[in-house]
Amino acid sequence: MPVTDVRPLFQAFEYRTLKLRNRIVMPAMTRHHSPDNVPGDDVRDYYARRARSIGMIITEGTCVNHPAANAYERIPFFHGEKSLAGWKKVIDAVHAEGAAIVPQLWHTGSARHPGASPDKSVPAYTPSGLTQQLEPLCHEMTEQDIADVVEAFAAAATDAQRLGCDGVQIHGAHGYLIDEFFWEKSNRRTDNYGGSMANRARFAAEIIAAIRARTGVDFPIILRWSQWKQQDYAARLVSDPRSLEAFLEPLVEAGVDIFDCSTRRYYQSEFEGSDLNLAGWVKKITGKPTITVGNVGMDSDFMADDNSRVSIQAAGTRSLDDLMMRLEAEEFDLVAVGRAILANPEWGSLVKSGDFAALKPFTKDALRQLS
Repeated sequence: MPVTDVRPLFQAFEYRTLKLRNRIVMPAMTRHHSPDNVPGDDVRDYYARRARSIGMIITEGTCVNHPAANAYERIPFFHGEKSLAGWKKVIDAVHAEGAAIVPQLWHTGSARHPGASPDKSVPAYTPSGLTQQLEPLCHEMTEQDIADVVEAFAAAATDAQRLGCDGVQIHGAHGYLIDEFFWEKSNRRTDNYGGSMANRARFAAEIIAAIRARTGVDFPIILRWSQWKQQDYAARLVSDPRSLEAFLEPLVEAGVDIFDCSTRRYYQSEFEGSDLNLAGWVKKITGKPTITVGNVGMDSDFMADDNSRVSIQAAGTRSLDDLMMRLEAEEFDLVAVGRAILANPEWGSLVKSGDFAALKPFTKDALRQLS
């Protein structure tokens, strides 16, 4: 896998108080290894191993303090004395290895299923009471419900700042709650949170503004968003640069610092007539730093295009030449490396030294344990 020059990947990056030694980011990847919703020493060590050669870790999705936030078992929470004490150990360990760390704050929305913890009687909360399959079987959120979730995100961000995190990421992608407000198919509200693009972005904007008000002007806020959904890989929030600008404007105004633009393949152009990917377009429109992601260093997708959840695919390595050209051209600022870092905790060091032959392919075994 010959690469002519990987130096662009190892340039320092600074924005507000965020200072990274290189451009490599470990993105949020759900791991299901936190019994009783508390990250333990194995979670601490898992992140610390990967922090040694990269710039920043974005933690796996960690639930805010709302009764319907969680959908899965053994997911870490970002509230409660025990869970926060566990995260403090992770934060300190990552910092000791020289990397920054931000928690991904998460509300799962319609992904929540009957019987999910912590209170099995609590239904899924969604903007219009719709399931992921768009059936009216969930709780339709009231304005008070919306205010409660906004408060939960703001409180989690306040805790993150207090614990020494380098910022926070808001999970607004992949068909979870915030994304369900964004998407017109799942948001059928007729009040101020539905209808126009600006109205559908209002919920996210209120969360961002509340976090900014609690944490101050310099605490970095990252928003992860996507066109695709877990239940619909072909979904699109926006179809052209003009609609993308309308989507981004209220989020920038609310206080987003960095956009994490989740795509399944970073090397695909987003709109006809331009080679720019989604992160490239967002940076062009907003002037804000962006993170690109999707098949970095891998030669096949995580899931097949038919949305089959059982079809997790193995993947070999992929050249970084195109990535380096895009990064050097400043199409985006940071690069999220997912499966390649699961398979190779020392990925950054191996790439920097040019030892590409030592890179291991991704297999399902990488998901079974915190190695």
